[in-house]
Amino acid sequence: MHVLEIKGLHKSFGKNHVLQGLDMAVPSNSVFGFVGKNGAGKTTTMKIIVGLLKADRGTVTVCGEEVAYGHTKANRHIGFLPDVPEFYGYMRPREYLQLCGEIAGLPPRRIRERSEELLSLVGLSDVSRKISGFSRGMKQRLGIAQALLGEPRLLICDEPTSALDPVGRKQILEILASIKGKTTVLFSTHILSDVERICDRIAVLDGGRLVLSGTIGEIQKQYRSNSFSIRFASAEQAAEFVSLPELGQAGITVAQAGESLTITLEGENTHGQMLIDLLSAKQITPERFEVMEPTLESLFTEVVQ
Repeated sequence: MHVLEIKGLHKSFGKNHVLQGLDMAVPSNSVFGFVGKNGAGKTTTMKIIVGLLKADRGTVTVCGEEVAYGHTKANRHIGFLPDVPEFYGYMRPREYLQLCGEIAGLPPRRIRERSEELLSLVGLSDVSRKISGFSRGMKQRLGIAQALLGEPRLLICDEPTSALDPVGRKQILEILASIKGKTTVLFSTHILSDVERICDRIAVLDGGRLVLSGTIGEIQKQYRSNSFSIRFASAEQAAEFVSLPELGQAGITVAQAGESLTITLEGENTHGQMLIDLLSAKQITPERFEVMEPTLESLFTEVVQ
């Protein structure tokens, strides 16, 4: 089942066409990476999802309910963490969650129980000082707690790690990864290493259109190059292998760096079996033989203009 479905979404600001027929679906109980360079249309899309912007045309449904600009019932299924969450600095964490729970109409007992659960989840259960004294990372973690207070089916996070130090980023990523069994996470970012770390699926937005989507494994398989890395015991052994006449044929490119070789095959036998057969025939046992998977960064550079 898809928690979020977007079909034919268009949005322009004057002559600036930010979204141009966006189609996207987010499966339940996943961490979905929504990737694109700054200005790609990620934030515009998320504002439309929560009813803060009106689409020019197209539809957005959350848990089967269509989103309507300004007064959408679909928001009862959504928790939202903006890139820079704002708080009442004079409040303490429990006071702030108490206020948010009351505004949302939650029963008092449920507010207390849920607040304790969430403060424990985000590592703030022992923090009693005012929010004005919080670090950026602590505010992000409190923002996640607030966004999860109503037990949403979909949590939307807009660049939640972009301004954090490595420790803060690690904490946020671990929290997001830990909740996917109960809440689907739409994780907007341009930090590709964060996506590779926690996301089940990704969608790359460029020029208002989806240019790449699927699981990271599916995408790597689709764009996999026919390159192989072979590490030998010594540079001399690597050079001996390079000198074999079989590697001098057309369609084979070899690059040596010390005891390691990078071999790219074109045409027939691009799956690398010929290299394995050649090593076996020459009775050479390498220390390592692996297919060189494309990185998310290289894929992003390839598909984004």
